[in-house]
Amino acid sequence: MQTVKMVVTGPFAAGKTQFIQTISEIDVVETERKITRPEERLKDQTTVAMDFGRITVDDDLVLYLFGTPGQRRFDFMWEILAEGMLGFIVLLDSVRPETFREARRILETFYSYAPVPYIVAANKQDLEDAWSPEDLRIALRIPKETKVLPCVATDRESVKRVLLELLYSILELMDEED
Repeated sequence: MQTVKMVVTGPFAAGKTQFIQTISEIDVVETERKITRPEERLKDQTTVAMDFGRITVDDDLVLYLFGTPGQRRFDFMWEILAEGMLGFIVLLDSVRPETFREARRILETFYSYAPVPYIVAANKQDLEDAWSPEDLRIALRIPKETKVLPCVATDRESVKRVLLELLYSILELMDEED
């Protein structure tokens, strides 16, 4: 059986935990803790180490999803979680432009850990004030060959579409290396 490790990363409160919860076939292993800093009160809890979920694609292929913490004070976990990844997703909140610079920094950091296939997923595309994937490409200076996909982390089909696109990129690279 082939296993594929994917990392879901992005800024604080981008929807990483929700993304994994929406698609995982197992109960997601979470390390959520109550938020104590007033400036972080966008939500009640935050990931402090990782989230873990699993998806069986078929009898021969299983995806392991590792979600990273988004806060800088927990970024020591990023390199640990990146170890052995075959691809990653940078999930960003497309209604919060103040997080775009951080998303770009995270993308560069993860690519420096391993130059593997990645996708940028523009979460919250169901909201009226969401930036379009093409505008996000320009704002984050994402090259044309990199996919910037619309996403709604609460919608299973949307999450599946993002994961499949990354999986196809990973499998294509594996075929080229063989």
